[in-house]
Amino acid sequence: MSHSHTHAPGEEHSHSHGPPQPQAQQIPTPDPALQALIDQDFSPSPLTLSADNTTALCAVHKLEKCDDCGVDFVNTNRLARLLVANPNLLCPPPSNVISQNLTKMVTSTKDEGNALFKAGQTQQAIARYTAAAQLAVQRPPWEANQFMREELSTAISNRSAAYFDVHDYVSALADAETVIAIRRNWSKGHFRKAKALLGLGRLREAADAIRLGLDYEPTSAELLTFFSDIERVEKKYEEKRLELRKEKAEAVSS
Repeated sequence: MSHSHTHAPGEEHSHSHGPPQPQAQQIPTPDPALQALIDQDFSPSPLTLSADNTTALCAVHKLEKCDDCGVDFVNTNRLARLLVANPNLLCPPPSNVISQNLTKMVTSTKDEGNALFKAGQTQQAIARYTAAAQLAVQRPPWEANQFMREELSTAISNRSAAYFDVHDYVSALADAETVIAIRRNWSKGHFRKAKALLGLGRLREAADAIRLGLDYEPTSAELLTFFSDIERVEKKYEEKRLELRKEKAEAVSS
């Protein structure tokens, strides 16, 4: 509320008794040296739009990702589609706010795979684990990456176990390596790798995989038990080699 009154003969003064008005913030002047570095590194990327004006493409080959042109608009286009599909989303939410519906879909699909695996329907379980992984990577880019990593690594780890169950040790190993790449400090990935390597007869590498896993989780009962199993197998192999060597030596001497 403002009003005016006389402070001295012939002098008026106007002021406000209401709440103070916010001051407009001044945009800081960019540092010339820093701006020069930004301008120096800036490289414009010629682009064009798809026929429906919704997708950025390289200007020459009309591709979202083009090695020849050195551009990759895949993530940019995905973010644009997400924002268009959610018109009420004025700006990306905080990274700790996650899509609950997507979480439920990933979990339920993975659980379907678990049920199929327990029922002995391993190939069908592999398909559901694959579907769960595909859903996990659909998380919006503004969500904290840890949610996607946990969901994806769990689905791929379970698929590795399923591949091992059908004696596809190469695929089991590939999935285990993926789990480790996504979530290196999770002992389960190292356990899956060790099992796949054991299936391939690569005992020493399997033992090394367990040792690396124990570096991250020294008290893991799963890793410790499997390491003991590997040592027993190695001992049996060594005893068999010694026995064959002895038989060969006796055959030569006779």
